[in-house]
Amino acid sequence: MSILSGKGKVKLDGQKGLTKDKPILTIDTPDVVYVPLVLGVATDFDVHVKEGDHVCIGTKLATRKSMYVPIYSPVSGTVKGIEKRMHASKRLQNHIVIENDHQDEKVKAYEVADPDHMSQEDVIKAIKELGIVGLGGSGFPTYLKYENVQNIETILINGVECEPFLTSDHVAMKRDIKALFDGAHYMIKAAGAKKAIIAIKEHKPDLMELLVEEAKNYDNIEPREVPDRYPMGWERVLVRTIFKKEYDRLPAEIGVIVNNSSTAIALSKGIRNGEAITRRVVTFSGNGLKNPQNVDVAIGTPVNYIVEKIGGYIDDDCDGFLVGGGPMMGKSVMNDTFVIYSHNNAITVMKKENIQPLPCLKCGECTLHCPMHLQPVRIMQAEKAANVELIEKLDTGRCVECGMCTYICPSKIEVTDMVAKAKRRMQLAQRKKNA
Repeated sequence: MSILSGKGKVKLDGQKGLTKDKPILTIDTPDVVYVPLVLGVATDFDVHVKEGDHVCIGTKLATRKSMYVPIYSPVSGTVKGIEKRMHASKRLQNHIVIENDHQDEKVKAYEVADPDHMSQEDVIKAIKELGIVGLGGSGFPTYLKYENVQNIETILINGVECEPFLTSDHVAMKRDIKALFDGAHYMIKAAGAKKAIIAIKEHKPDLMELLVEEAKNYDNIEPREVPDRYPMGWERVLVRTIFKKEYDRLPAEIGVIVNNSSTAIALSKGIRNGEAITRRVVTFSGNGLKNPQNVDVAIGTPVNYIVEKIGGYIDDDCDGFLVGGGPMMGKSVMNDTFVIYSHNNAITVMKKENIQPLPCLKCGECTLHCPMHLQPVRIMQAEKAANVELIEKLDTGRCVECGMCTYICPSKIEVTDMVAKAKRRMQLAQRKKNA
């Protein structure tokens, strides 16, 4: 570990040059889209449309029950019903099927009478009714970060994008620089904060130049560079780096709210234009694709349709694996029929490598590099022994599955997978205990 990288942070071969300097490719919306009734792990939705209904871009389709989040139609056309399809969660999930009429008829998902004179309550209501969620991968309802908050000093806009291959936030910020700052401005108002910091990785002079220039129009929004180290984009590491502070559960405890850069852009477009999250920029990259590309696509577009539009797989038989997300924290999916969803920022396709793991060397590298200060090798051993008591004692539930322990392991052991299995074992045991 370099003395400059610090515990839990390493320099990765990002491979971002595959896509970051290419223009965003807008993909034509297919004849049929499949809007997933899934948000994070939630599948509890009230559906507001039925088979045969005509919808427009921006028509409210359904609302999540447990944490209120509306979802809106990405196309105009006819509702054909609800169908179970493979989802990136690796499960069959309900999807609203819409036949696209290609007329692109639009309605405003939510209308703000006077965007330039909104109260704090007005902004929070807009965030809620527009269905704004964390677009960096979490899908967490954004309004919940702003309801009933107190003593917030700073909004931290996370544009770090530390995963290898991913450049969707980078190109979206460059394309929508004004909306990025405008969205940050609304977030400042929603929190009653004093300022915002827009954080990006160092060595991005083209983006930093745009940020510095746009910041001249604001006296309370500051661009900031952070080291190019993984997992710098993880909320806790980013807050620690910028503010030199720790918190227990939420950054709000130290006066900070963190939002992804694409979330800020979506908020601006929602308030200014009445646009819900019906499209998004997604990075398609990896050595398994002929032409890695950032694409602008409608929510509900099948992955295999997009891959075909950008040139296909590197091998006709696609002898590789496909990941929903980046290669470090994303989840592999067994086929490419699943669709793009609102907080899906990347699809990574990698050729298979025949790697034979060696026995654990007990070198301690995984423990040394864990950003949560856990002991992955001991958790792995506890999982192999099915020792739930030890798994709990080792505080396994705090693991964020960042992939660092697998990446750093000289024996090429899938440590992260074993720790994830331990988490699931512990959670299952706890559910049985509480039943």
